[in-house]
Parts: sequence; structure tokens; C-alpha cells
Amino acid sequence: MKAIIIDDERLARTELRKLLQEFPEIEIVDEAANVDEGISKIESHNPDLIFLDIQMPGKTGFDLLNELDRAPQVIFTTAYDEYALKAFEVNALDYLLKPVEPKRLADAIHKLHGTDNNHNHNYVPTENKSLLSENDQVFVKDGERCWFVKLSDIRLFESVGNYAKVFFGPHKPLILKSLNALEERLDEKMFFRANRKHIVNLRLIDKIEPYFNGGLLLELKGGEKIEVSRRQTVKFKEMMSL
Repeated sequence: MKAIIIDDERLARTELRKLLQEFPEIEIVDEAANVDEGISKIESHNPDLIFLDIQMPGKTGFDLLNELDRAPQVIFTTAYDEYALKAFEVNALDYLLKPVEPKRLADAIHKLHGTDNNHNHNYVPTENKSLLSENDQVFVKDGERCWFVKLSDIRLFESVGNYAKVFFGPHKPLILKSLNALEERLDEKMFFRANRKHIVNLRLIDKIEPYFNGGLLLELKGGEKIEVSRRQTVKFKEMMSL
């Protein structure tokens, strides 16, 4: 498994590299000392995993993730205390407080192995028009709150002007993306444009009912009820029929 260490402290990078010698399955292919260098190294090496510091000169680790189309697996390495870190609701694989303890590192690597069968580790640098697969993990940031979300866990996108509301779990953050731009990135076998304002995850539909004027009403697993326009109902029935 290829990994990159991104940290502005050279001694911290050296110490982490030394600790990782105990885990031969992790191959450190490069290091970076800041966000811009980190993005360049990610694009160059296509890593499965990054060890990422949060507080770096100029831009933070969160800024780096925000600039990626697709995120590799992430283990934070940070001097932040636990209270400060809780301010960021980020579904990273794990975070390690500096100085990194060998046991905590071992725990993080163990979590990494637990995701092997469920996560697509291959980070592929792509154009903004590239199609996202169900196993891709996308980074969602709304103010100071951040999440890593598996695309298959997103049940609904809702247009709100120039923004889109993203529905996953109990969360509904806003992102600066139009529904049309999102539709170009989503696999139509998994996501369906129900109407002008909504794109639904076909796999997270709980109920389908006939609706007014020949349309359909979809109830999602989160409880949201979405009307399928009459024109899209025809397409929906063609897609879902035997």
C-alpha cells in the first residue's frame, strides 16, 4: 500500500517514517512539507493512503482535502488536542496526536486493514467531468464541519440556488455545486434525476407510489419524499422494468 507523509515538520516526518518500518505493508513513496507540495505528490504517486498534518503554514490539511476531487484514505497526524479536534466532524480513518505513540499507530493501521474489502483505495487524479463510482470517497465541507462520505451513502442531492444540499445519515450540508454539475459526475445507474431540484440514490429508495398527474412519489430511507416529474417517470419506469 503506497503512502505519503504530509507534514511541515521534518523531524515529525522522519519519526513517523521510522515507526512505519514496523508495518512492511505500508510503503512510504514520498513526503511533502506543505499543502501545495502534498497535492503535487498525490497527483504524481497516486497513493492509497496519506498521513496528513492539520496545521501547516499557509494552508491546512483540511484545505488540501478540499482541493482534491477524490480523497485517498487519510490518517491525521496532529498536535491538536482532542477537544480542538472534535470541532471538526471529520470521518477520517483515524487521527494520531503528536508525538505519535507506536500503539496508536498500530491501531490506525489495523483500522486501515478493516476497510480493505469495502473501500476503493485507488486515488485517480481526474478532470472535473470524470464519473465517480459508488466506492469513491468524497470530501464535503460546510463551514468548519467536514466529512468524508462514501458516495453510496449519499441518498439525495437537492438544489438550493447555486448550491446543493447533500443528504447522508442525519447530515444535510450545503456545497457550492449546481445540480447539473453534479449530475455530470454521477453514475446514472446509481443516481437518478427525479425532477429539476432533486437527484436520488436509486439504491436508497424505500417506497414507490403512484402520484398526481401520472408521476411517482419516492420515499427514501431517510424519510424524504421526492416527486418524480411526469417526463422523468417514463424514464424511471424504463430503467427499472425487466
